[in-house]
Amino acid sequence: MTTTQHKAYGAKTKDANLEPMQIERREPGSDDVKIEILYCGICHSDIHQVRNDWKNSVYPVIPGHEIIGKVTNVGTNVSRFSEGDLVGVGCMVDSCQECDSCKKDLEQFCENGATFTYNSEDKHLGGHTYGGYSTGVTVNQDFVLKVPENLDAKATAPLLCAGITTWSPLSTWNVGKGDKVGVVGLGGLGHMGIKFANALGAYVVMITTSPSKAEDAKRLGAHEVLLSTDEDAMKSHTGTFDFILNTVPVGHDINPYINLLKIDATMVMVGAVEPLEAVNGAGLIMGRKRVAGSLIGGIKETQEMLDFCGEHNIVSDIEMVNMQEVNSAFERVVNADVKYRFVIDMASLKN
Repeated sequence: MTTTQHKAYGAKTKDANLEPMQIERREPGSDDVKIEILYCGICHSDIHQVRNDWKNSVYPVIPGHEIIGKVTNVGTNVSRFSEGDLVGVGCMVDSCQECDSCKKDLEQFCENGATFTYNSEDKHLGGHTYGGYSTGVTVNQDFVLKVPENLDAKATAPLLCAGITTWSPLSTWNVGKGDKVGVVGLGGLGHMGIKFANALGAYVVMITTSPSKAEDAKRLGAHEVLLSTDEDAMKSHTGTFDFILNTVPVGHDINPYINLLKIDATMVMVGAVEPLEAVNGAGLIMGRKRVAGSLIGGIKETQEMLDFCGEHNIVSDIEMVNMQEVNSAFERVVNADVKYRFVIDMASLKN
């Protein structure tokens, strides 16, 4: 198979900084789209993978799964994309497309294992896949997304992970006009949850431990801010929420939030990929309440999310960085020192 060399940034070990590398990408096969990467978001998952926090990293790690780029070449079987198109690539670049999950457009739950954008088995070149911290990528056409031309391309990048991670549960649980929706945590995920819930017509309550975040939450579209440290305020909202989106990225006590749910209402976890503190079953039983989880979304749903963003002019709040600043950006993400997503300008990688 013919390959092309690309500049990239990656980590050789879990304790190493990201540094310049050269990687190989395949030239397009008949069903492939070749993409020049313009922008790539920095996701906290990138940091977890680089530092082997989940004990499944394969090195070298080239992170990045919030990719925006321009099509430079397409395979002979590709008809939906043409040279020059603005496109996106998210967390997946392939799946078996034959199992029940894939047939239901739930490729993220592929029963034979989805091929993730980085650190998955590379069925074409061997080894493992490399992500978007690079100058280009070649992807099967079924995993390439059309980006609405009216959106700010660089601010669209985080929609490919932070966006779909928050959109999918709101869509799956049919959040809409008249619903009272809580969003727990105001970070990269939470700020998108607020924007989406507001655009869907819900009454949005930002639930936070930080009074300092109130003003920004309202700027993003929250109608009200609830301090979870204020016992009286929490009691006043008991049993009033139709849906809660919990974006907190670490294990924590979810019992106070369960108490906020109406009968038959659901709280969906999207942030804490680790053990939670003990849940009191009484909070669930006394009200037939539910706690669920959600992982990104399938390709069809991701395209629906991008189209919705195009219709409502929704993008992420971002701060741009050059590739050479990525290590300091990682530290700032860990310290929650960004509003609300870093995006790398890939033009800086060509220098």
